[in-house]
Amino acid sequence: MGPPQEQHEGQSASSSSQPQPSLEPGVDTKSTMILSTSWFTPKRLLAIFCVINLLNYLDRGAIASNGVNGSQGTCKGGTCKSGTGIQGDFKLSNFEDGVLSSAFMVGLLVASPIFASLAKSVNPFRLIGVGLSVWTLATLCCGFSFNFWSISACRMLVGVGEASFISLAAPFIDDNAPVSQKTAWLATFYMCIPAGYAVGYIYGGLVGSHFGWRWAFWVEAVLMSPFAILGFFMKPLQLKGFAPADSGKKLKLETAGSETQDVNASNGKDETLSLKAEFRDKSTHETSGSKCATTIYGQFSIFLQDVKELLLDKVFVVNVLGYIVYNFVIGAYSYWGPKAGYSIYNMANADMMFGGITVVCGILGSLGGGFLLDFVNSTISNAFKLLSFATLTGGACCFGAFLFRSEYGFCALFAVGELLVFATQAPVNYVCLHCVKPSLRPLSMALSTVAIHIFGDVPSSPLVGKVQDKIHNWRTTALILTSIFFPAAAIWFIGIFLHSVDRYNEDSEHEGSSVERTNTAPLVEENTAKTPISGQTQEC
Repeated sequence: MGPPQEQHEGQSASSSSQPQPSLEPGVDTKSTMILSTSWFTPKRLLAIFCVINLLNYLDRGAIASNGVNGSQGTCKGGTCKSGTGIQGDFKLSNFEDGVLSSAFMVGLLVASPIFASLAKSVNPFRLIGVGLSVWTLATLCCGFSFNFWSISACRMLVGVGEASFISLAAPFIDDNAPVSQKTAWLATFYMCIPAGYAVGYIYGGLVGSHFGWRWAFWVEAVLMSPFAILGFFMKPLQLKGFAPADSGKKLKLETAGSETQDVNASNGKDETLSLKAEFRDKSTHETSGSKCATTIYGQFSIFLQDVKELLLDKVFVVNVLGYIVYNFVIGAYSYWGPKAGYSIYNMANADMMFGGITVVCGILGSLGGGFLLDFVNSTISNAFKLLSFATLTGGACCFGAFLFRSEYGFCALFAVGELLVFATQAPVNYVCLHCVKPSLRPLSMALSTVAIHIFGDVPSSPLVGKVQDKIHNWRTTALILTSIFFPAAAIWFIGIFLHSVDRYNEDSEHEGSSVERTNTAPLVEENTAKTPISGQTQEC
């Protein structure tokens, strides 16, 4: 007797007892995956994602730079000096300027959970292409804005475009990284955050000063456009824990399966089944609208179920709470840092100074944190230890730096502080990816992103601007802000004592989901483990 055949869900018992013929020549019913082409390898995937991430954060650094963001107009002794950059052209207060820095977060927060949910029914790699296209067009429009409201709307759309990439890139990298270097690969990806900000400060200062702030946005759009196109034209990749990317082949298999069933019925093997199938087809045609509504409701119910599961996970919640408090400080640093440095130490080249410190310390700190966690053994408990220690000592160094009266003393101690603070980038995202099962990773990253922005850097920039408008002392404002690092370290310290389990290889299937999950590892090697094909997928 031949090997047992895989059966479709819901298939009758009589048909399950007979071997099924191949549904299509050359097509196997096993779980398939995208094999690497002659040039597209895991390392090149990492490199492409790093460049995209760098451009995302270059945009954030550029709009915060003095060259693009500019300054308010001033009047002293009867002599008035016009403002510069966005703030000067649109006559923005510090509070409005802070709101502008957070405007793109609105789009990011709304769109991140949507993209994470769509990953269950649409190939995630294509979603990244859609997001990058929106980002490119929105950035282009930023250069054509004419007042506060128009540029705010464009910044919101920039956030929508970035949402798909932020939620989905890290799971792709985690899937393709070597087992012993997962945190190091994540560190390489996340070092682009401080590096992008820093390069953005320098880029914004140079372009804004020489060509005008609008050109900074136009050039960004040109640089991102090839990657947006790549997302549509390159063969899509597959995420661990989700259905195969080749949905067209899957649909063909299901159609072929139903045709095989009809042939058996027409041969007189099951006349009743044939009549039932005919009735079911008519009924399906008549009630397609209600089925569509049911499918949407079902997907929304699964989304709420997944969110509830994440919010009940103590490890996930503690990790994100610490990340929120940490990001409150980092977000305000990234936006107000150059202005604070210019005011406190009269730095004529504040953009260059902050940019240089951030790019060097950000890269070294992010890579150092990732390699260190891999070296001591990548576990969730060890990640929390590194997060707590690095944030506590880094925060203390940054606090001490702002007490210095000397510019050189400030730069030296602040550089050490940033080196330690940025060592948290890979460990905190490692916890987000590994404390949940594979099918929840995009949603985990999306909810983490939503939380750290809506409670972290979205309110921090306007609030710090409000504090500065009230006390008019950047040194005091900076010290108040920096002290918030210490509660973040305390929260992550609690995580050390929580019972934590790495769920990376845990079964990730949802019963009743219309999309099957597979444990594939794209771009590495083909998975030969067979998985059942669902024959009950509803198309809306």
